[in-house]
Amino acid sequence: MKITWLGHSAFRVEFADKIVIIDPFLSGSPVFEGDPVEAAKGATHILLTHGHDDHLGDTAELCKATGAMLVSSFEVCMYLVSKGVDGDNINPGNHGGTVDCGGFTVSFVNALHSSSTMVDGTPVYLGNPMGLIIRAPGEKVLYHMGDTDIFGDMELVQERYRPDIGIVPIGDRFTMGGETAALACKRYFSFSAILPCHYRTFPLVDQTPDRFLAAMGEDAGKVHVPDIGETVEL
Repeated sequence: MKITWLGHSAFRVEFADKIVIIDPFLSGSPVFEGDPVEAAKGATHILLTHGHDDHLGDTAELCKATGAMLVSSFEVCMYLVSKGVDGDNINPGNHGGTVDCGGFTVSFVNALHSSSTMVDGTPVYLGNPMGLIIRAPGEKVLYHMGDTDIFGDMELVQERYRPDIGIVPIGDRFTMGGETAALACKRYFSFSAILPCHYRTFPLVDQTPDRFLAAMGEDAGKVHVPDIGETVEL
C-alpha cells in the first residue's frame, strides 16, 4: 500500500488497482503545491470524512475530472450531487455501516467533531463526522480517523476492525493535540504504522509533529512523517 500525504488531512492511497483520494483539500490549501487534478490522476474513489470545507476541498471538481466514485455520508454525498457530482456514482453510508467499493470496503465509525459547510455565511448541516476503515484483501487495514477527539469507543474500533495503519489528527484546537493523539494511539490501538495529519496548514494549529512524537515516547518509531507530496510504502 502506497500512501501519499497531500497536506492537511488529504491523502492519496494506492493498492491493487485502486487509487483512493481522502479529503482532497488541495487548491484552497496554503501548503499544497501543484495541480489537484494531477494529484488525483487515476483516482477510482474519493472518500470524505465530513463536510467541512477543508475536507470537501476539490471533491466536486475531481469527481468530474476523474470519474471517481464518491464515498461519504448521505448528506455529504447529496450536497455534492447538488454541486454537479454524478448521482449515479455515489456510495453513501453512515455510522456502523460498511459499503462495498468493488475490491475493497469502507466502514464508517464515530468521530467527535462537527460537519457543515458555509452557504451565504450560514453553516449548513452535512451529517455527522466519521472515521473511515478501509479494508482490501491482502492489504493492511487503514483507519483514517477524520477530525476527532479521543473517545472511549476507540477500543471497540480496535476490537472490531483491528487497523494496522492509523492516520491521526494531531494539530490541536479543532482536533486532538499531540499528547491526546498519542494517548489514543497507545491506549486503544496496536498500529504498526501511524501517519499524523491536520497540522502545519493554518497558524491556529500546530506547525510540527513534535508534541505528538514526544508523547509517543518509545513508540515514536511507528510514526511516519512524510513531507507534503511524499509517498510512504507500507
